[in-house]
Amino acid sequence: MKRSIVLGTLLAIGGLSIGVSAARQGGGQTQTVQVEKLHDNLFVLRGGGGNTAVFVTADGITVVDSKNPGWGQPILDKIKELSPKPVTLLINTHTHGDHVSGNVEFPASVDVVAHANTKANMEKMKIFADNANRGMAKRTFTDRMTIGKGPDQIDLYYFGPGHTDGDTFVVFPALRTMHAGDIFGNKGLPLIDAANGGSVLYVANSLNKAYAGIKGVDTIINGHMPTQTTWADLKMFADMNQDFLTWAQAELKAGKTPEAAAPGWVMPEKYVAAGYSATVPTMFGGLVGRLQRLQEELAKK
Repeated sequence: MKRSIVLGTLLAIGGLSIGVSAARQGGGQTQTVQVEKLHDNLFVLRGGGGNTAVFVTADGITVVDSKNPGWGQPILDKIKELSPKPVTLLINTHTHGDHVSGNVEFPASVDVVAHANTKANMEKMKIFADNANRGMAKRTFTDRMTIGKGPDQIDLYYFGPGHTDGDTFVVFPALRTMHAGDIFGNKGLPLIDAANGGSVLYVANSLNKAYAGIKGVDTIINGHMPTQTTWADLKMFADMNQDFLTWAQAELKAGKTPEAAAPGWVMPEKYVAAGYSATVPTMFGGLVGRLQRLQEELAKK
């Protein structure tokens, strides 16, 4: 699927917005950044792609994810209304254009951090090539990274592939809050981007490792949801992915093609009752695409 189509669809499912809004007019399009205050020093900015977190520390401001192309400056404009401090750090949860494209509008002095695989994926993106690599990750990590200390501490974790092969969990320990990016983007079957290392086979495992390995989190900022979820929701999401994997493996083992198996998937009622969508997003090939990706992964085992 062409990246332009992917970006357009991601923008369309970018999530509803709540809170106080500010609009910026540019190029004939009104760009509205809407703000939700979670703590005195932690905000969620919605609109224009994935959810952006703004963490105000003693020395400056950390931003998590920068939305679609053209949304970097609206993010920076809104941040100026929240705090006079400079933006010093930008963390990207993964490589997709609705989470990293605004990077190119941030000052060149801003430190950019991402997982090593995410940086490698970002280096393939046209938007960075067209902007002399401005906004590219300057620092990377592989399994875990801690930035700052005390009330300003940020912990980055990677537990394996899921939505992509670089999904980062960003934890603010003092606030018992985590940004999960799109490995837990919505309540429903996650999008799996095979071209950027996403995995149907291992996403449940990665989520369960996060649930077991990260301590002291109560609130989760999801990649695209209009409200936050809880730590218990992460476990339910992992269980849903495991249930799908169990069903899908059984269908393929029975000799069905992905096309023949796909109509048989029904979201279990316990998840629907908990607010999960029974509709499978069509991006990355829809349900057939997920089964094809799983088939490819199983063939390599």
